[in-house]
Amino acid sequence: MVPLNQAVTVATYIMKQKLKGNKRYPLVLMLEPLFRCNLACSGCGKIDYPSEILNQRISVADAILAAEECGAPMVAIAGGEPLLHKELPQIVEAYLKMGKYVILCTNALLLEKKIDQYKPHPNFCWDIHLDGDKEMHDKAVDQEGVYERAVDAIKLSKAKGFRTSINCTLFEGANPERVAAFLDTVADMDIEGVMTSPGYAYERAPDQQHFLNRTRTKELFRDIFRRGKESAKRGKHWKFTQSPLFLDFLAGNQTYACTPWGNPTRNVFGWQRPCYLLGEGYAKTYKELMDTTDWDKYGVGNYEKCADCMVHSGFEATAVVDSFKAPWKLAKFARGMIKGIKTEGAMVRDIPLDKARKADFVFSKHVETKMAEIHAKKNAALPAE
Repeated sequence: MVPLNQAVTVATYIMKQKLKGNKRYPLVLMLEPLFRCNLACSGCGKIDYPSEILNQRISVADAILAAEECGAPMVAIAGGEPLLHKELPQIVEAYLKMGKYVILCTNALLLEKKIDQYKPHPNFCWDIHLDGDKEMHDKAVDQEGVYERAVDAIKLSKAKGFRTSINCTLFEGANPERVAAFLDTVADMDIEGVMTSPGYAYERAPDQQHFLNRTRTKELFRDIFRRGKESAKRGKHWKFTQSPLFLDFLAGNQTYACTPWGNPTRNVFGWQRPCYLLGEGYAKTYKELMDTTDWDKYGVGNYEKCADCMVHSGFEATAVVDSFKAPWKLAKFARGMIKGIKTEGAMVRDIPLDKARKADFVFSKHVETKMAEIHAKKNAALPAE
């Protein structure tokens, strides 16, 4: 569950944006301080770069500037594996001093070694990747033993007094019964909650066969949430760190367009357009990102690459804003988040895809530009002959 003070802060922020007449504003800054990782998951589209780019790091000063530029009340730090960044404790401390709510996403392999560099804080939460039970998770990360280490890290984090949550991404082939059993296990861990989402089909991900389409996503989450209602009767109450309307969307009960500007991304290339999932260009400043991005070119029904996307980083902001536009929609969740999700009957009509423009493939161009920049800096630093 989201802490009350965090919910109030976000609600106040949204009301201020509406009073100012702002149509587009950020809710969460997605900071990727590096792309390097100590795992090589088959569904990841973040680590397929030359070593020169994997060695790049966002500086503390640039990380602070990013938060100042966009002004979002929350920061999610991802990667790559962010704990590989030696200056990350300074970045986190700076954000907390700025009054930001910080969610630090990690695969937890380095958490035991690094955890004492951080201090428990009411605005700071570890978000540990755990994509199902032992077999499911170790298969997802393509390495045995990672599940046990993640579970041990959760126990360590809680023992040291940190807020702790789980990030669970689901792919094609996920078994609803096994996922439900996993969520029952998580309920016994007494953590803050689970952030769940279907995986996004990154064009550079090694495994392109196991990403869910929109119909399968809705069917999968309905099957899972149906079992969640049965679990609740047995006293296993699943907790989520997400808007109930986003979960309702995953079950096919809401029709939402994405809000790509809701979670703007700053990484080693700059400000990524249009969103955390698509690198279709980069801006040097947040203002340039907002002013020069043709937002109408992207999203479900507008762009082929977005056709199957139902990921939280694209649609959570839409759901949160909708809860302010139509607060009566939340009434059905008064007796519990899972209980309020419809799992039977017809789904709402989805956005048609027949007019979406064809995909552009621009990854190589961005890599070439960045590599040229890196080599130019190296050559400039060499002593003259």
